[in-house]
This record gives sequence, structure tokens and C-alpha cells, in this order.
Amino acid sequence: MKLLQALVGGFTGAIALNLLHETARRVDSKAPRIDLLGEQALNKTLSAVSAPKLSGNKLYAATLAGDMVSNGLYYSLIGLGEQNNTWTKAITLGLTAGIGAIEVPKNIGLNDEPVTKTNKTKILTVAWYLFGAIVTASIINTMRKNDTA
Repeated sequence: MKLLQALVGGFTGAIALNLLHETARRVDSKAPRIDLLGEQALNKTLSAVSAPKLSGNKLYAATLAGDMVSNGLYYSLIGLGEQNNTWTKAITLGLTAGIGAIEVPKNIGLNDEPVTKTNKTKILTVAWYLFGAIVTASIINTMRKNDTA
């Protein structure tokens, strides 16, 4: 049951993160474009294995799917291990993901501008990953309380 709770919480957090991102990027030109970073990473990976690059809706869909799976599994870590430190894990993993989204791209040959173009963009990137982690912890804690009720 603990693994199922972790997975449900993790994927709920990933959905919340992506809904926030997809909504904000449509209304704010300074919003982080995590999707563009993912598209770069996917096409760079495809090139490395001599596979044809994707474009348009296929690239968008593949990137979104990869984002959902990777973030869902990552956020699921919040629900594993000791139950009494869920919030500590959520804050730590959320901040780590957000800071990593800003710092890692340039170190692996990606254009980091979609997440670093302004201070606002950087702050929102970190805040959004933290938001996904907080949603995850909230869901996991709610499911745990319902199990003991």
C-alpha cells in the first residue's frame, strides 16, 4: 500500500506541476518554458543514438509524456521511507528539482534560457517544482490518514 500511495501522490504532483506550467506559459511570456528544455533534451538524446529528431506535436507529446513519467517517479520518492519526514523530503526534493532545472542544462550542453532568462523565470522554476512536491506530500499524507481512520 505504501508504494501505491507514493506513486499516486507522485503522479498527482507531476500532473499539478504540468497543469501549472501549461497554464502559465500561455499567459506569461516570462514564465519558465520547461517544455522547451525537455524538447531540447529529447532531441539531443535521439541524435546521440542516431534516431531521427522529432518536431511539432510529436515532439511536444513525447516530451510531455517523458516529463510526466520522470517527475511522477521522482516525486514518488517523497512517499517512501520514514513516514514522519514527508514534508522534509517534499521540500528537499522540490527545491533540488527546481535548482537542478536551472543549473543542470548548461552543464549538459542545453540552452538554459527557457528557465533562466529573468530572475522571475528562475524563481518560478524553483517554485513550481516545489509546488509539485507539496501537492505530492499533501496527497500522500491524506491517503495515510485515511488508511488509519
